[in-house]
Amino acid sequence: MNLPENLSYTKDHEWIRIEGETGIVGITDYAQGELGDIVFVELPQKGATLVQGKSFGTIEAVKAVSDLYAPLSGEVLEVNKAVQETPEIVNKDPYGSGWMIKLRIGNRDELKNLLTAEAYSKLIAK
Repeated sequence: MNLPENLSYTKDHEWIRIEGETGIVGITDYAQGELGDIVFVELPQKGATLVQGKSFGTIEAVKAVSDLYAPLSGEVLEVNKAVQETPEIVNKDPYGSGWMIKLRIGNRDELKNLLTAEAYSKLIAK
């Protein structure tokens, strides 16, 4: 399983890559594997305000529907239209072209609530 070291993770299986004041968010390789074939992704509108730990959308697979949870609070700057039009991208490339949203980070102190790749790998190993 792929767990890039340069990302931070949530207990709910989202990842975030910090690039300056922006965070790029998606779901982990583990999450897409557990969900199976992804058929639909519902994401917020550009400009929406997210709150850390609160749902910002849903992801639907053949066998389940799951909420997507914001790793950090902030404002949605961009939504990945390709994922909405071709949701199976998330299965193929969860850390690359399968990203969900970009957000303007509202509170950098919230980073301390996220997991490192090592801590996340221990969580999913249970």
